Amino acid sequence: MSNKNMNIVFFGSPQEAIPSLKRVLEEGHDIRLIITQPDKPSGRGRKLNPPPVKKIAAEKKLPVFQPKKTRKDPSAVQKIKSVNPDINVVVAYGQIIPGSLIYLPPYNSINLHFSLLPRYRGASPVQWALLNGEHKTGVTVFQLNEKMDEGDMLSQEEVNIHHGETAPQLKSRLAQIGAYLLVRTLSRIDQITPLPQKESQASYAPRIKKHQGQIDWNKDSHFIERQVRAMKPWPSSFTFFKQKRIKIHQGVAENRKVSSFSPGEIVEVDKTGIAVCCGDNKIYRIQELQPENKKNMSAYSFSLGSHIEKGSQFS
Repeated sequence: MSNKNMNIVFFGSPQEAIPSLKRVLEEGHDIRLIITQPDKPSGRGRKLNPPPVKKIAAEKKLPVFQPKKTRKDPSAVQKIKSVNPDINVVVAYGQIIPGSLIYLPPYNSINLHFSLLPRYRGASPVQWALLNGEHKTGVTVFQLNEKMDEGDMLSQEEVNIHHGETAPQLKSRLAQIGAYLLVRTLSRIDQITPLPQKESQASYAPRIKKHQGQIDWNKDSHFIERQVRAMKPWPSSFTFFKQKRIKIHQGVAENRKVSSFSPGEIVEVDKTGIAVCCGDNKIYRIQELQPENKKNMSAYSFSLGSHIEKGSQFS
């Protein structure tokens, strides 16, 4: 069959799945069904919020199915069978897809993953690449199987990580680059020889947990800078001052050595921010933060109203 116009079931949920969804439609493929996560309560009123992909589906008048647990929902197989797809396309769906769905269409299922597989398999590849200080990452289109991101690779593109880039910024770039790689892969799917992943090179990126946002001032200043960039927007990096949680949204590691200060101790406060001593006796300068139950503010504004001064301690 010609790959120019395929019938597709698209699995995806968050913002970073949208560029792929739009590119697939622009290329003239027929999206027969969108499978996305259920609406989730959010905000103070716990109002049900649809996933970003569902909003685009409504705009484009595309049918949507939102199973609570795809692998335990027998109606999912019937739904997919009824639309007769050539292939399933998966981008940041957020649920495990069972073999009964993976192998249903003639071309089975392909997945766009935000790393250079086999590195950083798992739920949080972008955050871990930043946290570990990688200079490069990328996007991979691979054949889905029943193991975690272990299927044969169809295409891959390497991407440089920009200096100071945060997780949302990097995700947004990878989403755009990945969308183009995905449609190029679909157009050549009959000509591509799948490439098995090298197990010896595999590494993992498990889902980030809330406690991983907590700053340990005994770590070196560059690690703390990477942590703040990697943990945006969730769970956010945080520390404590006078038993109150403070989220740190932006800052910079400085190579200046300081002596006679302990980790977490404030070295200076001025208009450029709050300079904190780290485990390598170098400074991490907090530029933007958010006190408990308050809005984002500059670190200097916070210092004016909170009696924070040289010698004060973050815990």
